[in-house]
Amino acid sequence: MAPPMSADAFLDALRSEGVTVVEVGDWREHNRNHKGPWGPVHGVMIHHTATRGTAHTVRICRDGRPGLPGPLCHGVIAKDGTVHLVGHGRANHAGAGDDDVLRAVIAEKALPPDDEANTDGNRHFYGFECENLGDGEDPWPEAQLEAVEKVAAAVCRHHGWTERSVIGHREWQPGKVDPRGFTMAWLRGRIRDRLK
Repeated sequence: MAPPMSADAFLDALRSEGVTVVEVGDWREHNRNHKGPWGPVHGVMIHHTATRGTAHTVRICRDGRPGLPGPLCHGVIAKDGTVHLVGHGRANHAGAGDDDVLRAVIAEKALPPDDEANTDGNRHFYGFECENLGDGEDPWPEAQLEAVEKVAAAVCRHHGWTERSVIGHREWQPGKVDPRGFTMAWLRGRIRDRLK
């Protein structure tokens, strides 16, 4: 169990890991905390946006879309590897997911199948949206994949977590497919190597 990082600590952790960061507007105060608590935090969740174009993607992730107010994550990872911070606090990214998955993340054990949606993930996960169409064909440039690895490692390093605290949305919520285009086992391997 861990309290969420402060905005300053979050920014410092990302920069210390070598992440190129863009601060978007009032990201430090932009959140959904009025809808419920943020924390304790237990992990990092990776998504794809199903959008094209960095400016458009950042705007949607900051402001939300009809029926889903922003922020939709904490950081947007652009194709060039730049991370745009759009929120700090509770964000509409994880939704309801499987309590067995959460217990496995907390214990840093292998994940069970996600076959329930009975637990509030927005409370417990840092969320990063990656600019990608999610169609299995849109490429994942190495700069972007390296940034995904770095942001996840930065959060894990701060909290003393291993790579097993990093999951994909598809591992949390039944019916989700993101991130599509690489396996989470492959990503966790990269994060493990970075944390050595």
